Amino acid sequence: MDIRKPTDSELKKIMLLSPQAIYDGTLGEVLPSNEKTEHLIATLLEKGSYYLIATHNDKLMGWILIGASKDQFTDMMNGFIYELFVIEEFRGNGISTRLMGAAIDCLRQDGYSEIRLSAFAGNQAIQLYNKMGFSIRTVAMSLTL
Repeated sequence: MDIRKPTDSELKKIMLLSPQAIYDGTLGEVLPSNEKTEHLIATLLEKGSYYLIATHNDKLMGWILIGASKDQFTDMMNGFIYELFVIEEFRGNGISTRLMGAAIDCLRQDGYSEIRLSAFAGNQAIQLYNKMGFSIRTVAMSLTL
């Protein structure tokens, strides 16, 4: 398995699959349009975020989108993991762990002393994040009216 930045054609494939990635990551609560997804991702890429992809024999297996985020209270810049996704047929093979490890390495090399991420409560990826040393920093709560 190779982990690297995507080519333009691979980036286009990621853009097509990203609404499903968001849907899965939000446990079925959010299914954005292709246009909304493209706008969100384009904004992140313009600000310096980038993808790392996992491939085998040039077949896309998954990706992680990483970049920076400013703490709203301290204005400190932190590394941030915006999206982690493995295509369903490749799940259960340690790809998420390898992508996370590569992302952590890249963000460390980019000079960040802390990495943050957000996940929906109940998302199975939380187990991976805990295993990799992430801990709960804040809790967002909601009340349906």
